[in-house]
Amino acid sequence: MSQNQPQQLVAGANAPLPTDNISLRILSQNPIDCAAYRLTTDGKVRGDGDMIFYGQTRSDDGNVSFRGHDSDGFFDINLPAQPTSIDKIALAFSSGQTLAQIGDVDIQVLQGNQVLLTCRLSAAGREEKAIILAECYRRQGSWKFRFIAQGFNGGLKPLSEHFGVEIADEAPAQAQPINTQKAGNNAQASTPPPIPTGATNPSINLSKITLTKNQSSINLKKRDDFGKIAVNLNWNQRPNNDQQAPKKGILGDLFKQHKAGGIDLDVGAMIHLKNGEKTLIQALGNRFGNLQSAPYVLLRADDRTGQVSGGEWLDINGQQWSQIEEVFIFAFIYEGAPNWAQTDGVVTIHVPEQPPIETRLTEGTGNLPMCAIARLVNQQGSINVERINQYFKGHQEMDKAFNWGFSWKRGRK
Repeated sequence: MSQNQPQQLVAGANAPLPTDNISLRILSQNPIDCAAYRLTTDGKVRGDGDMIFYGQTRSDDGNVSFRGHDSDGFFDINLPAQPTSIDKIALAFSSGQTLAQIGDVDIQVLQGNQVLLTCRLSAAGREEKAIILAECYRRQGSWKFRFIAQGFNGGLKPLSEHFGVEIADEAPAQAQPINTQKAGNNAQASTPPPIPTGATNPSINLSKITLTKNQSSINLKKRDDFGKIAVNLNWNQRPNNDQQAPKKGILGDLFKQHKAGGIDLDVGAMIHLKNGEKTLIQALGNRFGNLQSAPYVLLRADDRTGQVSGGEWLDINGQQWSQIEEVFIFAFIYEGAPNWAQTDGVVTIHVPEQPPIETRLTEGTGNLPMCAIARLVNQQGSINVERINQYFKGHQEMDKAFNWGFSWKRGRK
């Protein structure tokens, strides 16, 4: 086998792993909820810190972490740093659909940028909604990888409980109200409780909130300190020379628009403070903001390649929420064809002690590169998160639609 040709595994097969940092990449044609579990010799986690998923993206020691999103996700694993009590690391996913409805799922084992191993989970005839995909396990002082492809009855909750994770029951008394555009019996009245952070409560919450046309907003109850609020923009970044990726749901010809092998999406924000000041945050013009002083919003270093799988991030200082009237979040396709449906873009808002809040950018038409995504509005101290998902020709048209009043001119990064 040449160095550039990865080894392909069938279900049940195993292969040695380098004792190094590796990444396990999961590619699917439809969204799935992936999780990794660090297990002892009895096949159970030691505690909540050994489960890594969308609601808890790092293990308690940081040696296993999740990045990417629910159709192109990475688990980064520092194998040499794993505790001696950890015997294996299991990789699994669940979905509200059967595997036959989801489509084939691909797994890659990478060391840096080199693909070492590939596995394809065939969806044909598979009716399970949860799958134990694979595991990294110790054998005679070294690490190995096994492709399992074992179906599991139930969703993420029973799957996690199978590995010994204690899952919190939903507690409506602690929940926050959700506001929807359409009233009626189908409107959801509350959200699940926050994810516990203290060691005294060992159970975790598996919930996430997806804002849609029918459920377009959520209100987070007033607090003195919301902590650091992190807004992530992520999108499909599979290179067009990726032989193992599924053929459907990828960018294909869209990627040929970008010399680096993909497109570059940029996230930005317009901030309205309580004192009337309005500020723009975006990479264009190097307007990165400030977290500790006005406008209390900071754009992390811009990914100028469009190839970082973690996407782009905005941070909001929730300690200063009382100083903020509104944070208006937008994104635009800086390079590449304006085809939002194919980007598989998703924005996730992480508020401490709350389930992740996400909305997908899949409704844009063929020639509108600007997307008004969502806004966070201060409603008497609470945070009202409102999905927008409207598309425009550019900054000026978006500004006019929402009456922000900025003056715009062309710029480059």
